[in-house]
Amino acid sequence: MLNVPLAGYTILDFTQFYQGPYATMMAAKAGADVIKIEPPGGESLRLMAPPGKETSMPVAMLNANKRGITLNLKAEEGKAILRKLVLKADALVENYAPGVMDRLGVGFSVLHEINPRMVYASATGFGLSGPDRDNLAMDFTVQAASGVMSTTGYADGPPLRTGAPYVDILGGAHLYGALMTGLLERERTGIGRLVEVAMVEAVYPCLATVLDQYHRAGRTIPPRTGNAFANHNRAPYNVYKAADGHVAIILVTENQWQNLLRAMGREDLKDDPRFLTNTARVANYDQTEAVVNAWTNANTRATIFAATSKAKVPCAPVRDIEEVMNDPHMHGRGTLEWVDHYDYDYPIVVPNSALRFHGTDKVPTTLSPHVGEHNEAVYGEWLGLSGTELARLKADGVI
Repeated sequence: MLNVPLAGYTILDFTQFYQGPYATMMAAKAGADVIKIEPPGGESLRLMAPPGKETSMPVAMLNANKRGITLNLKAEEGKAILRKLVLKADALVENYAPGVMDRLGVGFSVLHEINPRMVYASATGFGLSGPDRDNLAMDFTVQAASGVMSTTGYADGPPLRTGAPYVDILGGAHLYGALMTGLLERERTGIGRLVEVAMVEAVYPCLATVLDQYHRAGRTIPPRTGNAFANHNRAPYNVYKAADGHVAIILVTENQWQNLLRAMGREDLKDDPRFLTNTARVANYDQTEAVVNAWTNANTRATIFAATSKAKVPCAPVRDIEEVMNDPHMHGRGTLEWVDHYDYDYPIVVPNSALRFHGTDKVPTTLSPHVGEHNEAVYGEWLGLSGTELARLKADGVI
């Protein structure tokens, strides 16, 4: 057995889309035996797969290292099978809408009676209680409802979502934390409990900077400022055009302005009262921006990054997804990995877990499972079902 933190733990994974699968993928990468349980035909995210394929890129990325089985919880025999599986599980994770598992007769209260040691982790958009409990929730709608979307974009334009579904992934990270906390308590008490994460609650702390500006401005809602700092209260702090793309530059301390002047070859401005302090630079915001833009526009991202790195000024090139996918740093650390996937005609990049456990073995990457790929192994190994019984269950639409 590999020396990994979650070796010996078994997790029943009823998650779908992004949030839940990310949490259980991290558990799988930590060594847990994660059994992905999909309805016959597969989860909805598989509908995003290329024509003729069953695996969309999110499925491939977020379901690596899991075993896959199918089970129809709308069938009475399917519920009976779940109750048997629960006897052998350390945890069950699901991100159905609130009340779905209860209506099916396999919610926490029922399963806790069957296996009191099992931790039951639930992820939703707005929580299992409260007036908004039943609001439909996807990353996009939670970005809107959480207030984050209202802060994103430019003052003269509409609110914008982020290009990536970060609320789903942030919710998944919180779900993993809740699951692990529940398992830690179970190790101490011998009893599992219901733990839950609501996406809207997970994202609220991201509003810290904007809320700070709100209170500083006498409880006035700050305008959207695009890539600039809230209320333009820090300068330079923006995305600047380079000769071959864009770079992000931010100053945190006053001495970094002097460092930036040296990097730009503009030490003639080191005593200019318009720029001596952040307060002065904000008061002369357009002039400050013009100084930085003049330099970045004339140089490549690589030149700008090299100069700012030498001067110890926080800066990064704005990279596209292809650049990040091929990033030698993350590939060198093993964060990203090329794999030959059965549903793609070329190697693809999948992520490993962002969690690092030093002094443990690396869990080798296995591909996301086909729909029901491990039915025979799991049902035979756990429940002792024969090939004949499995064929009947498949024919009856139970698995």
